[in-house]
Amino acid sequence: MLDISNLRVTLDALDGTDAAEQRALRRAVLRKLHLAPDDLVSIEPRKRSIDARKKSDVHLTYTVRASLRGGANAERELMSRLKRRHADKGVRVAEGRLFSLPAAPEVKPRRRPVVIGAGCAGLFCALALAEAGLEPLLVERGQDATRRTAAIERFNATGELDVESNIQFGLGGAGTFSDGKLATGTKSPSHRYILETLVAAGARRDILWDAKPHVGSDVLPTVVTNILARIEELGGEVRLSCRMSELRIEGSPTPHVASVTLETRGEDGLLSTEEVAADNVVVACGHSARDVFELLRERGVAMERKTFAMGVRIEHLQSMVDRAQYGRAAGHPALGAAPYKLVAHLPNDRSAFSFCMCPGGYVVAAASEEGGVVTNGMSLSDRAGTNANSGFLANVFPEDLPGEDVLAGVELQRSCERAAFAAGGGGYVAPAQLVGDFLQGVASSAGGSVEPTYPRGVAWGDVSDCLPDYVSETLRGAIPKMDRQLHGFNTADAVLTGVETRSSSPVRVTRGKDCQSVSTAGLWPCGEGAGYAGGIMSAAADGLRVAAALVESL
Repeated sequence: MLDISNLRVTLDALDGTDAAEQRALRRAVLRKLHLAPDDLVSIEPRKRSIDARKKSDVHLTYTVRASLRGGANAERELMSRLKRRHADKGVRVAEGRLFSLPAAPEVKPRRRPVVIGAGCAGLFCALALAEAGLEPLLVERGQDATRRTAAIERFNATGELDVESNIQFGLGGAGTFSDGKLATGTKSPSHRYILETLVAAGARRDILWDAKPHVGSDVLPTVVTNILARIEELGGEVRLSCRMSELRIEGSPTPHVASVTLETRGEDGLLSTEEVAADNVVVACGHSARDVFELLRERGVAMERKTFAMGVRIEHLQSMVDRAQYGRAAGHPALGAAPYKLVAHLPNDRSAFSFCMCPGGYVVAAASEEGGVVTNGMSLSDRAGTNANSGFLANVFPEDLPGEDVLAGVELQRSCERAAFAAGGGGYVAPAQLVGDFLQGVASSAGGSVEPTYPRGVAWGDVSDCLPDYVSETLRGAIPKMDRQLHGFNTADAVLTGVETRSSSPVRVTRGKDCQSVSTAGLWPCGEGAGYAGGIMSAAADGLRVAAALVESL
């Protein structure tokens, strides 16, 4: 097999269908390698990206994996010929798989591992442990995908919040309702395995090669349900509507995990409690499980403050973003809705950046505590919504926080969410402001051409009233700079909806190189909530990393 990169395909050769793409790729490979049509047996895309650096020449660039008639001998002969011509750039022999799941330990432990949280990190950690024959117990405080979706729809329609099953909590975690973006700035040999697992569970196959893949919040519930079923097939046990209410730690001078107490909510709403003995507990609770952070602090588990970010959601017309990114090519079926990624560094030594950008998406109501407004964003698989939205955030550093409490960042988040609830007038209505008014420092009284998509409705006003001054000032200073990167970003009637406070965890549950808590043996901090990931792919990769370390420790 050969990997062939830097294949250029023009938009004229594409119409958005798989068949046209395959024809165009086949022609490009034959031309690059100077092969007869019969010499090429198969082509598999491995990477696809849009090159829009020149708006007059928007095209797609591919890497493909190809097999030749004659197999390895033909491939060696071709590579030798290319080398003699000094024309082998971008053509190489394909590498084998670089990642493998941890093997089963020789001696099965007397107690199964317990994984707290069925978000991306917890799901993939539990899956790897199950594949290794350890039959993990996976605990998730929220509901399955169907009931969770119903709870979210009920909240959007009535304002009746289920604090245990919502945008933040439930099967798949917060990522299930955030577009399912799979792009990541991290490097891990596990990424291909993660993507293949998602495809096997129901995601579109093109996430295997798209440079900016996404699944869609309408598809993800099915995907995570199928991954859960695989864990159960392998002997794992899954408990939904079940939360960890206690963590028992014993021993001195080296404390170690002894048990967890699990509180399960039945269909009738009644609670039952069980203490489960455990030698290994993976804490993959997500960034919004504030009660878990409080429990860990009370039990003396080592934690530290970390940098996080807060701000608002910003909405533009998707058509404006398409034109800014693709010029005259905007709207071509092979391009889809255009994304963007922006960052602005300011003279005050602070930065603002876009986060979780959702092309053709919607701002969602992401509260998980009563009396607080939280926003996030999502897109469906077709990304066909009228608006584009993105988190528009500024960093909050540990030194910005008062006192010595390790959870001071949580309290800052909570205070901003409560201020947004009050500014919206209650009922989880969100405060909103036009960009033009925000730049001038005046409250908005009405909207413009961009209609807000936040489902509980908005109250026009001044979003900066709900944020620390240093965050508002950083966002205000960043808008003109970002407009130079994406023309139209400072459109006067673009909408800011507040507040976005849950982009990442404000704490880190400190672990060593062995992925185990530095203070508590048998406790395995994992994923975004523990401070070791920042999105679906990095969280899933960290789940696999922790699973491998746990198995190795056995």
